[in-house]
Amino acid sequence: MNLTMFDARARRWLPLAAVAAAVLLAGCGEKKEKAASQTAVKVNKDEITVHQINFVLQQQRGLKPEQADAASRQILERLIDQQVALQKAEEQKIDRDPRVVQAVEAARREIIARAYLEKVSETAPRPQPDEIKKYYDEKPALFSERRVYSIQEIAIEAKPEQQTELRDALTAAKNINEFIEFLKAKDYKFTGNQAVRAAEQLPLNSLDSFAKMKDGQAALVPSPTGVQVIVLAGSRSQPVTEEQARPAIEQFILNERRRKLVEDNIKELRGAAKIEYVGKFAEPAASAPAGAGTAPAATPAASATPGATAAPPALSASDVSKGMGLK
Repeated sequence: MNLTMFDARARRWLPLAAVAAAVLLAGCGEKKEKAASQTAVKVNKDEITVHQINFVLQQQRGLKPEQADAASRQILERLIDQQVALQKAEEQKIDRDPRVVQAVEAARREIIARAYLEKVSETAPRPQPDEIKKYYDEKPALFSERRVYSIQEIAIEAKPEQQTELRDALTAAKNINEFIEFLKAKDYKFTGNQAVRAAEQLPLNSLDSFAKMKDGQAALVPSPTGVQVIVLAGSRSQPVTEEQARPAIEQFILNERRRKLVEDNIKELRGAAKIEYVGKFAEPAASAPAGAGTAPAATPAASATPGATAAPPALSASDVSKGMGLK
């Protein structure tokens, strides 16, 4: 916001504010107790308020009530450090540096646009119990028939024309050691890894294929640098009841609705706007499609499980090879 305009507005509203204050005081009768100050500390000519501290405090996730007071004091000290640095920067006119001005404007755009999109997403209705049950019933591999998978992964550097040879060798191998010996004999570069992943830690579009695999089966899927072989070394059943899954399913469906609302709203706004690409960006190849960069949806259980392990690429049913007797 233009500072001159802000100052002008402030001066215009000051007389009205004074009148309002006088009316409030008159209505209080004999109650003339001074309102509690919202100032936490004065730093030279500036003040740091309780509101500023509370704003930062609200960003601290997982903070227990008994930790709030100590955290508030730590935040205040950081705000003091920030304020003295800000005052010195303004003294040296760093706030007028074109790069700083550009960064501030970029942050302003980001904050305001995000606030608008959050407001749009808040209109999404919460899912009803029957919708939650329907989702639970339609995803047995994720809930009622949930399994925890022990997986062996082999990342192989290969050219596209080598994939057929690798697929045939994988299908013919009696066990994973035999396939690895094949890779060594053919001088393929590869790395191996072992992981234990629950159903919710796998991509949703590959989960059904994983659920159909039996212990000892393997799958070969393309990767950016070649192929990845995924061997199901073992698995164990660990189902989740509808009651256990309900909070995660509800949040997942709600998040999907919010995402769709935002996506549709942006599409509508872009459709109504006059957008004209200029210069090199006018070239068709440089024009990114609307909604590019949108992150793919997570599975409901994964979204409710912080720190979930990165999942392997999606599989198709035809990728699952048989006869790898690894059990």
